[in-house]
Amino acid sequence: MNMQYIYDKNTVVFTAVTDYDLERTFNCGQCFRWDMKDGKWCGFAGEYPCRIWMEKEDMYVQCLVPVENFDKFGGYMHHYLGLDMDYIRLKKQFSADETMKKAIGYAPGIRVLNQPFFETLLTFIISRNNNIPRIKKIVDAMATTYGTKVGEMYAFPTPDQLKDVTIEQYNELRMGFRSKYIFDAVAKILSGDVDEKTLKEMDYTAAQKYIMQIKGVGPKVADCVLLFSCEKYESFPKDVWINRALAQMFPQGLPDCIKGMEGIAQQYIFHYARFNLEK
Repeated sequence: MNMQYIYDKNTVVFTAVTDYDLERTFNCGQCFRWDMKDGKWCGFAGEYPCRIWMEKEDMYVQCLVPVENFDKFGGYMHHYLGLDMDYIRLKKQFSADETMKKAIGYAPGIRVLNQPFFETLLTFIISRNNNIPRIKKIVDAMATTYGTKVGEMYAFPTPDQLKDVTIEQYNELRMGFRSKYIFDAVAKILSGDVDEKTLKEMDYTAAQKYIMQIKGVGPKVADCVLLFSCEKYESFPKDVWINRALAQMFPQGLPDCIKGMEGIAQQYIFHYARFNLEK
């Protein structure tokens, strides 16, 4: 993917971007800090508050605060947005199965983002038995209350910023039963019982077991964290829609053509299932 820098506008432009649907990527349930404002997507990618939009096949990524190192910013956003993954090749590979071909054709522009581990872990714990608008409100409240203000926005808090926060204080953010799970996750991260580097070096099976030592992290939350922040692309999060898809679309099991990349295929399957399958 080619990159161009527009220094005076604090912007990186990724050129020749095909089949990238920002709306479906940001609204498919994998992230909770992006919103459409004035025709552009505004949110946080790691430490960067950004505005992102497409003009034909050019993707504009504007940082909303001054950028000191454009190579670092451009490289980070290239990976964060999944632009370093060859989706043309993957979709051709997946389309060897007719059912997958149909799912891909319904929403070909969905991408899997590569998000920060700690933020992804906490936001998916918050997502348990929750809906996206409410998740976003809680996550924004966490950032505003405990995160650092960057420009006009607030970054997601770090483990150190949450080290003295009590379960009762989490309850004040309307987390409900999830408060004790967030408290436990922060404690295990700070103590080193759960270590990001160690987790990412494990194979998928070991990583899933390792992260599930955190209270409230079951197989689905674990798989979401591994897929969206640890590059474990064989992770296959299952919810009610995916279980319906497995029953109605893949009664004989998932096709061999997605093996090792089941998580990326899952995004196409999930979106297709939500809008096309019987409840």
